[in-house]
Amino acid sequence: MSTPTLSFDKGSLILKGDVRVPHSFWDNRTKSFRSQGLYYRDIIEYLNQSKILIDDNVQQLIPSPNFKSNISLRGYQNKALQNWIKAGKKGTIVLPTGSGKTIIAIKAIEEANTASIIIVPTLDLLEQWRTKLIESFNIEIGVYGGGTNKLESVTVATYNSAYLRAGEIGNRFGLIIFDEVHHLPAEGYKQIAEMFTAQYRMGLTATFKREDMLHNELPRLIGGIVFKLQPSDLAGSYLAEYSLERINVDLSEHEKKEYDHYFKQFTDFLIRRKIKLTNTHDFRKFIMITGRDKSARQALLSRNKALEIAFNSETKIQALKEILKSNLNEQIIIFTQHNQLVHRISKQFLLPYITYLTSKDERNEILNRFKDGRFWTVVTSKVLDEGIDVPKASLGIIVSGTGSSREFIQRLGRLLRKNRRKKSKLIEIVSKETTEMRTSWKRKRSRA
Repeated sequence: MSTPTLSFDKGSLILKGDVRVPHSFWDNRTKSFRSQGLYYRDIIEYLNQSKILIDDNVQQLIPSPNFKSNISLRGYQNKALQNWIKAGKKGTIVLPTGSGKTIIAIKAIEEANTASIIIVPTLDLLEQWRTKLIESFNIEIGVYGGGTNKLESVTVATYNSAYLRAGEIGNRFGLIIFDEVHHLPAEGYKQIAEMFTAQYRMGLTATFKREDMLHNELPRLIGGIVFKLQPSDLAGSYLAEYSLERINVDLSEHEKKEYDHYFKQFTDFLIRRKIKLTNTHDFRKFIMITGRDKSARQALLSRNKALEIAFNSETKIQALKEILKSNLNEQIIIFTQHNQLVHRISKQFLLPYITYLTSKDERNEILNRFKDGRFWTVVTSKVLDEGIDVPKASLGIIVSGTGSSREFIQRLGRLLRKNRRKKSKLIEIVSKETTEMRTSWKRKRSRA
């Protein structure tokens, strides 16, 4: 009887021979058992425990040097790393922005001492990671993203590039690290974790939970939470001290009348149709209905019009004006939900702005001027929520946003990097007697 063989095929494992393993299914086309690359470690452990000999041709790891850096870990960073090691070098570390998640990952690369790939959501983060890795290991770092496809023993890739190339490079690494791992459970991106055979896996994030509950997939893809701290656990010692404030403003008489009119149209429709919107899943189902139901579509438009009035009220702009006037010595980031309000604030207060439409060069120029103090305020819509290092920012103002606690914590995270013993503040401006009050409460259910 010939020895069974295990091989890698475009993100899948193919087992040929008279043996059955967990997590596999019969592929009649290839006359073999097939499994996701994700389960390589489980399959090997099963075969070893069962004393079944196979010809393993799966991993073709990129040759690596003996990884060594001069980085030292803080106490909580070392505890996070040790917990990850005890969990079999799998799992997610949840730490606030500015607490040194990158440093922990670099020590994990040392510990695993194998070809490693780091997956990041943006080109900005790709460059930040590449720079830090070169500084730490003094070796050439591979890049997959932004038009570059180059493999090295340590490689940084965007989620998009890793997704597109997983079938080609999924068996080249022993350790895979997902930065901002809350992105991973998305339908396309989760295939990265499923197609890579890396036996060691680490997730890094400040905000583990997703509103759509897809974070429940993460234990299967990379392992569960092995260490977690909130911003409040590190404030004053390793992160800036901070405070949270909410300013409630009244809509003008005209705005209130318009808001009530449009929001009543929306709620009347829900009552007539006996539709309850208690969570994100319910709302997603409602959105699907609007595609084929004219009345539902009109109700949605009425809701959006009501929210637009609450988000863009004149009293909010006046409150913002007073905050800016009272904080002339602070470096400020103004957060909004939509570009329309970004442009309005930028024009009215003569402030630089960054949106997803801002070119990379212009964005870098604005951020560099903000960092060196030539700009004291920047207004943005979501673009600065994650992955951008703005250590001098000391005041954040949320003029509008969603009910996502993740968004709230990410925006707070922009202010937490310790800098000359600064104390930071995050202020929300909320329209009273509107759904924004509930939105504010929702996003702070997981407040630090």
